[in-house]
Amino acid sequence: MATSNTGFKLSVITLAIMNVTAVVSLRGLPAEAVYGPSSAFYYLFAAIVFLIPTALVAAELAAMFADKQGGVFRWVGEAFGPRTGFLAIWLQWIQSTIWYPTVLTFGAVAIAFIGIHPHQDMLLASNKVFTLVVVLVIYWIATFIAMKGLNWVGKISKIGGLIGTIIPAGLLILLGVIYLASGGHNNMDMSVGFFPDLTKFDNLVLASGIFLFYAGMEMMGIHVMEVKNPGRNYPKAIFIGSLITVCIFVLGTFSLGFIIPAKEINLTQSLLIGFDNYFQYLRMSWASPIIAVALMFGVLAGVLTWVAGPSKGIYTVGKAGYLPPFFQKSNKAGVQRNILIIQGVIVTVLSLLFVVMPSVQSFYQILSQLTVLLYLIMYLLMFASAIVLRYKMPKLQRPFRIGKGNFLIWIIAGLGFLGSLLAFVLSFIPPGQIATGSPAVWFSVLIIGCVIMVTIPYIIYALRKPSWQDPQAVKEFQPFYRDQVASTAENPQQSPKKR
Repeated sequence: MATSNTGFKLSVITLAIMNVTAVVSLRGLPAEAVYGPSSAFYYLFAAIVFLIPTALVAAELAAMFADKQGGVFRWVGEAFGPRTGFLAIWLQWIQSTIWYPTVLTFGAVAIAFIGIHPHQDMLLASNKVFTLVVVLVIYWIATFIAMKGLNWVGKISKIGGLIGTIIPAGLLILLGVIYLASGGHNNMDMSVGFFPDLTKFDNLVLASGIFLFYAGMEMMGIHVMEVKNPGRNYPKAIFIGSLITVCIFVLGTFSLGFIIPAKEINLTQSLLIGFDNYFQYLRMSWASPIIAVALMFGVLAGVLTWVAGPSKGIYTVGKAGYLPPFFQKSNKAGVQRNILIIQGVIVTVLSLLFVVMPSVQSFYQILSQLTVLLYLIMYLLMFASAIVLRYKMPKLQRPFRIGKGNFLIWIIAGLGFLGSLLAFVLSFIPPGQIATGSPAVWFSVLIIGCVIMVTIPYIIYALRKPSWQDPQAVKEFQPFYRDQVASTAENPQQSPKKR
């Protein structure tokens, strides 16, 4: 994605808050509350080996190609060629498509808890038919709103992020403090300690999902050139934003653990149950439906942001000749209509997995793990690209650079690569806390899902034709750096652009 220079510069605090808004989501807190005090270890570990490396590496890559479109396609493509670059942008899009049913399952639970009878609300939230209908209705509403254009998406996303994420997060933490300060019983087993038992590999699966909590930070790299003195202020904003993000996750998770015993935690319902329990304790049960509506609105806003994001990225790359003309169609508002429709069909089919999975919770977990696996492949490519480009394009101008030499890029990008690889391996292990049905189904969905989703972009790339190219899009997209060098060699009168 190209970044235009408007003269306006973001402050350190503004960019830090933007990072928090882009990353923080409350729906995953119950998954970590199971671990009690040791959840703080997982949050800090993932922040050090994934969140911060992702933000810094994405910033360097975005600054290198600030005048070119393509995002992660450009970054990986410059390092390993356009075919692998197409795989990266494809994975960024398809993982978000698979992710929608999981986040919308949380939205369905929020709607179920709008009622005033907690027991009946929990039964409704566990109903497969109800959840399926709500998931599809909310998703298609979000899709039709996205087709109205970026103006609609921007307004709803901004308001929804505040009402549905930031305010509930602060309220949850405040409720936890009030609860303990007023003599409430702490249900969290504090004897577990900060350091977890790393010998129990099946227990690490839910913890590996924490990497997805921090996913999406690479998209903030496009703002690196909009910060005054990016070499000093961008890392400062990243560390401030990361600290705030970790604090929200840690304190929010603890707040759930204070009010709900670990053995009673449910991945899809416990956030709403936690609010319910706090409000009952404070004799404020009337507030439960209000927070449920707020969280539902936050889910809609989050889905809208992602519906309009990765699909736009692959649409832009597709118009340069990487997708058939059918996928390049847009409506009057310039929105990628056909890609959104195909995306909706995939979401609908995935949602029908409710029929074969033993519970809503198991459906939620297996799709979450597949999403993690696909996204981590993209991150592995991104971290590797940052290192490769230091040697492939050593003289290319880097307005933001991780270290003067190559030592620090090996440390930062290498740490992100190894952290992503560890999470990737752990994601295949069935979690011990959740009934996921037959292990054969679990492994089959994850392994076959990964193979299919990685193979599809290679097939599309092999079948591409010159007729797929939109001449105007190709002109705006610009060739790869090495193609410019080759073109200059053939025509000495031309010279590559100075960067």
